Amino acid sequence: MGNKWKESGKNKSTYLMEMLRGLNEVQLVGLDEESSEFICRNTFDHPYPTTKLMWIPDTKGVYPDLLATSGDYLRVWRVGETETRLECLLNNNKNSDFCAPLTSFDWNEVDPYLLGTSSIDTTCTIWGLETGQVLGRVNLVSGHVKTQLIAHDKEVYDIAFSRAGGGRDMFASVGADGSVRMFDLRHLEHSTIIYEDPQHHPLLRLCWNKQDPNYLATMAMDGMEVVILDVRVPCTPVARLNNHRACVNGIAWAPHSSCHICTAADDHQALIWDIQQMPRAIEDPILAYTAEGEINNVQWASTQPDWIAICYNNCLEILRV
Repeated sequence: MGNKWKESGKNKSTYLMEMLRGLNEVQLVGLDEESSEFICRNTFDHPYPTTKLMWIPDTKGVYPDLLATSGDYLRVWRVGETETRLECLLNNNKNSDFCAPLTSFDWNEVDPYLLGTSSIDTTCTIWGLETGQVLGRVNLVSGHVKTQLIAHDKEVYDIAFSRAGGGRDMFASVGADGSVRMFDLRHLEHSTIIYEDPQHHPLLRLCWNKQDPNYLATMAMDGMEVVILDVRVPCTPVARLNNHRACVNGIAWAPHSSCHICTAADDHQALIWDIQQMPRAIEDPILAYTAEGEINNVQWASTQPDWIAICYNNCLEILRV
């Protein structure tokens, strides 16, 4: 074994790291409407597991098909008919060979040239994309750090832009310190603590209401409930959705309604709730779907609101609402 390491010119840690990096890939799938089955359109390798994937928010189809992924760095990919190529790698740690992994990111819907990332190093970074010179028929895309801030006392687990105030400058984050904090890019000298978990459990995800920016949802690590918050009444939840019987893994607000939200959990269930009766208690969901495994992610289609996608085990399913 020792001779083989010498022959390769690499130490064991480097070799193992390359093995780990080579195990991850991203698949782009499409639905064949005739067979009602998913077809893999494209596959590309990804260094380290992705913590989030997101298409550029482009409902009018005016931007190129860009896909962003987070992991060790934030990467922006250009998706073509036959191949996907890396357009740019965004790294704000230029002075070190090591980087703090990114836990999540969000792409601004009002200004698609803005992205925000969250990291275990307690920071959030706002990135600006720009389109450079044209080579042939392709606009080159690059990025730069617009601002970086220490957002929490511990690891930051999620970040999301709000539609409030024009939809460009407001964002919130959650982290291992158990707090939800809101920021304004125009006034970064202070932030607002919207909520703190009573037991200081880490908060893993947050999701803004797509129609009413006053409301957002969050969930705690290993928690079986989703907390609904009103930014106008900080620190006091306006609703708790607690019908799940195992830890919640995903939250998705309806894109077309301010009072509907889908939650998904390890109890195999995806539940849709109607919260229009708040602040009265929301006791039961209005729809429920039981999958064949623990649901680890849920997305509500922004342009086709009749469809919700869920992931469990190694499966992807789309559900008609």
